[in-house]
This record gives sequence, C-alpha cells and structure tokens, in this order.
Amino acid sequence: MENPEPITLSPDAEVEEEPLITNLDIFLFSLMAGLLIYWFFSRRTPQDVPQMKPIPSVVTPMRETSFIEKMKKTGRNIVVFYGSQTGTAEAFATQLAKDAQRYGMKGMPADPEEYDMSELPRLTEIPNSLAVFCMATYGEGDPTDNAQDFYDWMQAAYDSLEGVNFAVFGLGNKTYEHFNAMGKLVDKRLAELGAKRVFDLGLGDDDSNLEEDFVSWKELFWPAVCEFFGVEATGEDCCVRQFELVTQSDINMNQVFTGEMSRLRSYQTQRPPFDSKNPFLATVTANRKLNKGGVRHLMHLELDISASKLRYDAGDHVAVYPTNDVALVNRLGELLGVDLNTVLSLNNLDEESNKKHPFPCPSSYRTALTHYLDITSPPRTNVLYELAQYASDPKDQDMMRKMASSSAEGKALYQSWVLAPQRHILAVLEDIRSLRPAPDHLCELLPRLQARYYSIASSAKVHPTSVHICAVVVEYATSTGRTNMGVATTWLKNMAPTDNGHPASVPLYVRKSQFRLPFKASTPVVMIGPGTGIAPFMGFLQERAWQKEQGKDVGETVLYYGCRYRNEDFLYQEELEEFERMGVLTQLNVAFSRDQEHKIYVQDLMKENKEHLWKLIHSQNAHLYVCGDARNMARDVQSAFHQAAEEVGALSHTQAVDYFKRLMTKGRYSQDVWS
Repeated sequence: MENPEPITLSPDAEVEEEPLITNLDIFLFSLMAGLLIYWFFSRRTPQDVPQMKPIPSVVTPMRETSFIEKMKKTGRNIVVFYGSQTGTAEAFATQLAKDAQRYGMKGMPADPEEYDMSELPRLTEIPNSLAVFCMATYGEGDPTDNAQDFYDWMQAAYDSLEGVNFAVFGLGNKTYEHFNAMGKLVDKRLAELGAKRVFDLGLGDDDSNLEEDFVSWKELFWPAVCEFFGVEATGEDCCVRQFELVTQSDINMNQVFTGEMSRLRSYQTQRPPFDSKNPFLATVTANRKLNKGGVRHLMHLELDISASKLRYDAGDHVAVYPTNDVALVNRLGELLGVDLNTVLSLNNLDEESNKKHPFPCPSSYRTALTHYLDITSPPRTNVLYELAQYASDPKDQDMMRKMASSSAEGKALYQSWVLAPQRHILAVLEDIRSLRPAPDHLCELLPRLQARYYSIASSAKVHPTSVHICAVVVEYATSTGRTNMGVATTWLKNMAPTDNGHPASVPLYVRKSQFRLPFKASTPVVMIGPGTGIAPFMGFLQERAWQKEQGKDVGETVLYYGCRYRNEDFLYQEELEEFERMGVLTQLNVAFSRDQEHKIYVQDLMKENKEHLWKLIHSQNAHLYVCGDARNMARDVQSAFHQAAEEVGALSHTQAVDYFKRLMTKGRYSQDVWS
C-alpha cells in the first residue's frame, strides 16, 4: 500500500490552522496498515516458507587404534608389526601371521602407524601372547616412514614391558654403514624395557639373499615359539585365502579405481596435501637423452609441480609411481585366460582387519596388473608354495614346493631357477606350462608395485615449480634368453611431452632427506657422484650459484665426477663447465674410466688430491657428500678418505675410521647411496 502524500507547511507560516490529520487518524491508519501486512503474509501457503530440514547425523566408523582390543575381540594372541618401505617387511609379517595357525595360534599383521604403540605393555592382558617385529632399515639407519612414530616412542619410552614376549627380524643391507640399525634398536630397546626375548634377533641382508635369510630364521623361530609356549605344530596347511573374490558385472565405472593410490578419482580432482597415498599428477615438460653415444640410455626429465603446492630442498627425493609394461600385462592375461577388463573386488575375509583389500578395489584385472601389482620381480618362495596347487603336473608341484622349502637343495634350486635368471611371474608361467593359477588368487599373492625414489636433480631456489630427474634406463639380458626392462625407467623413457592436449603425466610426491647443503654458504663442500650419482649435486650447484648471485660468500665447491668416456656419457658436461667458468664450481675433477688402457675412478683422483682434501676436511670443516653405488664406489671413496687422513693427517687406520664416523654423526659426511 502506498503512503498518503504528506502535507507540507509553508515555511513562513507562523500560526497553524486546525490540522487536517489528527493523531487518531494516524493511529487508525497504522492499525489498518498493520492488518493488511499481516493478511498479506499470513495468506501465503506453508510451502512458500522455506523449511530447514534437520541434518541427519552421520557416524563415521572410527578405525580401531587399539591393537590390544582388536586382538581380544578376534581371539588373536600373536601380533606381527612391520616397518616397511618397499612392502617386503609387510609381506614377511603377513606370512608369519598366516603361519601361526599351523601351531594352533592366531596372528595378525599390524602397521604400527595405525595403532597406539604405547599400549604395548598391555599385551600381558592376553594369555600366551607374542609381539613380533619385522623392521626394515631405510637409508642411513633410519626407520621407514610408517615406523617413524614407533621409533620416536621407543627412544623416549620408559614404560615397563615386564611380561611382554617378543622377537625381531630385521631387514637391511650390508653395503650400508648402518646395517639393520632399526632391527637392532628395536631388539635392544624392548629388552632394556624388560620384555622377554623368545628368539634371537634375525638379520636379513638384501645384498645377499634376504628371502633365504628370512626363511632360515623363521624355520628356527617357530620351534622356539612352540617350546616357549608349550605347543606343537598342528600340521594344518596355511594355504588359506585371506581375501575373497567378488566380481562386479553391472557397476558404474565411475566407482571403479583406474590407478589411484587411495581416493577414488583423485587423479581427476586433485586436492592437496600430496603424499604417498595422494600423489600429484605432474606434467612432463622435458625429457632428453643425456649421453651422446653408447648402448645405454641416460635421461633428464623435468616435471611440472606448479599446481601442487609441493615444496622441496636440494637433496630431497622424488617418488614416482610407475606402471607396468602393457605387453607384459596382456601376455599375463592371455596365460591366465582372463578378460582383463573384468571388474573385481578382493575383500578381506577378516572383517576386523584394517586392510580391507590388497589393492584399491573395485578395479579391473588390467588396472590391478598395470598399476597396483609387481609383476616383474622374482616371486617369493611363499608365493611359489601357494601357487603350486594350481600346477596340473605333479612334478611341477614338487619342484615349486621344493623351492619354497628351507632345505639346502630347495634353497639352491630357488637361487638357480628363480633368482639367478631373474624369472618374474610371467616367465614362471611360461616355463611351467602346467601352472595356471586362479587369476584372483595370483592378484592376492603378488606384492604391491612400489614407488621408485630418485634424487632430485634441481634446486627449488632456481626451479620452484619443477623437479628434475636424472636416471639410466635399466635393461639386461637373462640366462633364459629374455630381456628384462626396468619398470620405472622404461616407463619414464617413453614419457615424451606432447602438445596434442594429452600431456604425459607422472604421479609423484616428495620425500624429505637429510642430504643437505651446509647452513652457511661459506662452508666448503666436497661432492663425489659418478654416473647418475651426479643428480643431487646438480641441485647443490644450482643453489650455490643462486647464493653467489644473492651476494653471499660461497665457500669452496669441489666435485669428483666419473663416467666411462668423455665423448659418450659425460652427463651435464656443458652445465658443469659453465658452473666452473662462473666460479661456482671451484674444482671439477672428472674420472673417465675407459678412455685409457687402465681404468681411472673417482677414488683415484681423490688419492691424487689427498693433501687438498685433508686441508678442506680437517682445517676448513668441509662437508662431504657421496651419491651413487653403495656396494663398491661408496666403500672405495671412504677408503680414499681414510688414506688421506692416514698419509696426510698422520692418523692410524683406527683413528682415521673413527674420525670419519664422527663426521657422519655430526652430519658433515652424508651419503645418498643405493645397491
């Protein structure tokens, strides 16, 4: 309703006449207006007024973090914890938990990252209980990612573990300085806290035969457990399925995994933070061959991480998730007689288990064999044992079971028939013609395809939106006449940047490292990195150049690099010579091992420069960095350091060894090595 037009008085009016509208009129008018407004709103139907619907409360099931309560609920008395970086320790833990039923016991594998490990003293609440630890050592004596919190708790723990029974099997590599450090620490700390060691610490050596070490250890471990608890083997076969097959025929394909690590459709809708369970899809912006000749293929890749918010430092590692070769996957499907496009789920028969599936499900056989399962590593003995039942020829069954046994003959057969010729599962199926396992059972048994780690070959100070990789394509002939190809490097080699709207992309995340430049730019550095060991030092040099541009006082920077031939595989030659011209690289020492009759390696050049090296180390507090082969190069380099200390520094051999061990402890001698 409109308001009535007001009556305006003349400004020079001194005396008002009787008003046209009285107070009563205003009151009545207001009353009528109020009634009209009330009528206008009250006549509207109820549906015109938006109603707030109550939000139903959704209760998300909480993951059980008490392994004690889970053991009580499921009637288990053995828990097998694993610290695993590549999946091997997890596989061993699963195997031990499965073996327990042979002895009338019930076991469960457990990821320490998923449980409250401070509950360990409560294990005494479960009669005849035992905690087993399969602990891998990562890098230079470090715990694996999933065991980091447990490691921290162990270091600070003061709880009494009186009455807790335990055993430890460590997974390590003797080529590393801190062989099996994690296994040794866990074994020592548990005993110090009062726990009872049921069986001796096992030390597996991946430089020799880790599988054989584990089999030998557990063959003695179980009799010791039986004696300790007064039980006997039941003889029950442990070839019991852990997962059941559910085929999906009419499923919406948007609900099917296509290679994602954890969250469905995470590659279509990328959301940070990005880590091992949620990798970032980085676009390949450069992929070039580094070597000028020879049969090998050495490559440099650049991956765009601008949209990821990922941060890295020079010396960190980038982890990439590769995919298996399409031809191998198709051949496997052919031998297994399975439609690779069939969608399946493998569901854990133990409903209480935190591990619901062996890999993201539902997915197709093609996706599982391409993205999730390792089909190129030699199968472990327990896999051969379980697959033996599918061989129609009794002789083949016997051979497979013999290879899985702990007998000397069986170990020798496994070594000569599987490990030496590097037979992967496809080769096994091709060479044992009567072996045709159930495809779903094979998928259950095969280990997960693991991320591959590469030392980042760039500095974020110079390349904040990309990470660089330097790698050599792995390719070798086997004694069976096959050619084995490295999974990740072959896949990366074919990652060519494209401009057709479908750029190549790589799932990745960054793993922090202790391989760091000194805090002060003025501190001298000595870098030793032959071959692709040059990778982190390209990042270091880029950063030292950036520091120099910022006007900082940059200390002496020495590089020892090695390759076969100057004109063939001198990686980053132009870049290194430019760093030298700029004064960033104060000394470039390159050993060309095969350009002359007698071979020359980086350690030989170090011995020639021992006076200068010792001066940098002892008088100028230089930081030392070694990257590359752990088995030979890293040891020979360490010997060259010892020789300099002995011959120039007048130390005894024992003193020299102790001197460089102290440098490692202080963080002045860092290694990024692999075997």
